[in-house]
Amino acid sequence: MVVSRDAIANPWGTRTPYRRGERWPVRVDTHLAAGVSPQQVDAWVQSASILHSNGDGIDIAVKDDRIVGVRGRAVDRVNHGRLGPKDLFGWQANSSPDRLTQPLVRRNGELVETDWDTAMNEVVAQSKTLLNEQGPSAIGFYTSGQLFLEEYYTLGVIAHGAIGTNHLDGNTRLCTATAAQALKESFGCDGQPGSYTDIDHAEVIALFGHNMAETQPVLWTRILDRLAGQDPPAIVCVDPRPTPVAWHATVHLAPLPGTNVALMNGLLHEIIAHDWVDHDYIDAHAVGFDELVARVRGYPPERVARICGVDADELRRAAALLGTTQRLVSTVLQGFYQSHQATAAAVQVNNIHIVRGMLGKPGGGVLQMNGQPTAQNTRECGADGDLAGFRNWANDTHVAGLAALWNLDVDQIPHYGPPTHAMQMFRYAEQGSLRMLWISATNPAVSLPELARIRAILSQDRLFVVVQDVFLTETAALADVVLPAATWGEKTGTFTNVDRTVHLSDKAVRPPGQARADLDIFLDFARRMDFRDRDGKPLPPWTDAESAFEAWKKCSAGRPCDYTGITYAKLRGGSGIQWPCSTDHPDGTERLYADGRFCSAPDYCESYGKDLLTGTPVGPTEYRALNPFGKAIIKAADYRPAHEQPDADYPFALITGRTLYHFHTRTKTARAPQLQAAAPQVWVEIAATDAEQAGIGEGDLVDVSSPRGAVRAQARVSAIRPGVLFVPFHYGYWDAGNDEIAQHDRAGNELTATEWDPASKQPIFKTAAARIRRITAGDGTPAPAPTTTASAPVDTTIEPTVGDATARTTEEVQQGPR
Repeated sequence: MVVSRDAIANPWGTRTPYRRGERWPVRVDTHLAAGVSPQQVDAWVQSASILHSNGDGIDIAVKDDRIVGVRGRAVDRVNHGRLGPKDLFGWQANSSPDRLTQPLVRRNGELVETDWDTAMNEVVAQSKTLLNEQGPSAIGFYTSGQLFLEEYYTLGVIAHGAIGTNHLDGNTRLCTATAAQALKESFGCDGQPGSYTDIDHAEVIALFGHNMAETQPVLWTRILDRLAGQDPPAIVCVDPRPTPVAWHATVHLAPLPGTNVALMNGLLHEIIAHDWVDHDYIDAHAVGFDELVARVRGYPPERVARICGVDADELRRAAALLGTTQRLVSTVLQGFYQSHQATAAAVQVNNIHIVRGMLGKPGGGVLQMNGQPTAQNTRECGADGDLAGFRNWANDTHVAGLAALWNLDVDQIPHYGPPTHAMQMFRYAEQGSLRMLWISATNPAVSLPELARIRAILSQDRLFVVVQDVFLTETAALADVVLPAATWGEKTGTFTNVDRTVHLSDKAVRPPGQARADLDIFLDFARRMDFRDRDGKPLPPWTDAESAFEAWKKCSAGRPCDYTGITYAKLRGGSGIQWPCSTDHPDGTERLYADGRFCSAPDYCESYGKDLLTGTPVGPTEYRALNPFGKAIIKAADYRPAHEQPDADYPFALITGRTLYHFHTRTKTARAPQLQAAAPQVWVEIAATDAEQAGIGEGDLVDVSSPRGAVRAQARVSAIRPGVLFVPFHYGYWDAGNDEIAQHDRAGNELTATEWDPASKQPIFKTAAARIRRITAGDGTPAPAPTTTASAPVDTTIEPTVGDATARTTEEVQQGPR
């Protein structure tokens, strides 16, 4: 059966119901450029999604050496052929006429076009000067969650090995650092215990601060299809906004921002008080339970209700669902991760699964989600503040093993302290000790908190800024050297999604002009710098993507993220493969910890953990005493209020976040007409009761301010909980409508604070205080916020969000055995 749909108005598509234990049916979604039929496509080239973290399998349609569309891969284990709106339309950014096609260098205050030799010689000269004058600490690298594994590993070898700097992190610090830290705290190592297929078996699905419908729409489609089946799962939603998840929730808890730890302690209080606990599992496989019991005793439902602003009986309902089911799947994302007690809250979700014995079995797993398509690779390869292969920087044996692999002296790899996280790197740049910052495939001039400060840092004369990107972003406009990069579809490499599925993305077309793959740029830099190992051989020694992948396999061997059984040939033609994949697991591993054995043994673990409230690292001796036999670790935490609380001057709690139709700072999605039209401008959401008190109506122009800055936007009167304002963070100063720089009053991060979670070092985007005032009354035009998502208006007469004729996509539902 083939049907056509408007993928903007109906982003999740046609239902294909299935029941628990059955296989998710196949539905192949296809979108081609106007006038192109499937029969006219010259080639379909294998890839996967690059504009969210789900890892949807995609075939790229190529005609006359240009991308003309996409099709979902029916054989892929992740999406079974389905694609979300960003998958279907985002590819159009590749052919945008404002692509960077030549290097740029700053001359007399202006960026001018130049050749590769000139641009790279400036980078090399600056690097050599700083290394001679100050040493490795003068140079830092800030990368992305959107490159390929091979590029991250190469960058890690260059930064940690060849240069020896500790200053290497990714913008994954903004979205996935807490996922990694929470997994290290509970299981001794990164890597998701669960699998997407757990949704097929779940009785209860709990989403903690995770608007899956908008951040991973195809995964939400999988849940919608379960909900449409004969024995649907119950849904527990924790989110202050009325998201599409909340629309389908059995219980929706809408806590005040910044109170997640109190809420989680209340849920655990009820689970323990009713003895919904697997004591045999805990006795055999966990440590720390007694401390948890003592800590959550002080969080009965009535107290939690007062702290969080939720109903005590609804809290009990949610706890009963979590505590009595035999198949629980939990997911966690930015609503928990971007708060002041981010790691403490995320760890409590892990605690529920440990005390209930809900790990490693179908329908019993936890997914500490990622925000970006290759965030998992950033962490595995050591490009995000860790060491490659999930090695422990505080374990001398691990560092020595990495030095031997790279054929370097141990002291060449910095391990005198934890790798520098991004927020600290920018502080060092602000203070003047970090003097060169190489930024690849990310846009901190829009994505980091307190943007006035970030602009000032990047604009310093004493800071040499290199930006490697696809477009002249807000950040690239401040750079000293701009390097044009190839992007998805224009290069070959692998990337790994949330549930450890490794995909191969083959090169489909040539990059425009002189743009080069990020891997080629990094290797060119290494050759020009003449980096060598102990034997005088080039470092890194590989020359292309596949040889870099083979080198990575050696680095991963014997570590939790073992890739040794994966090859490019094995990835081509079929589905993705979940690591670990080795001789012991030649077809990959669907779930971790099925045997109750964890990666937390003192000599093997990736991290000894941290104090959840202070971030103080746990030492190896203390860790060995706590967990000598490598069990799961139950860590308790008390609730602490956020530093910045609403008050008389700033009476609202401000949160930022995403919308379904855009990704990060709109570098690509604003250049896809269907996506840009669906959410063209910034808006601010306010509850109806708050709007009435403030004299604000739908579409009014308002000013939202915090102690750091202000944003002007139209008001969307929505069903968000009272006392909370929401601003999407996507909108920088580049205007997709007229290609001009807009005023500094539309980026949500003008308002957010320079603070971070003490354990994960993830910036806080969810606990600012703010105020709002009307500037002018609206002209009857509603806010430019989608009606199909969490930003839906309370006024049901507002015209719904729809796409034009170019938003039509086809679906082919394939019948088959279940």
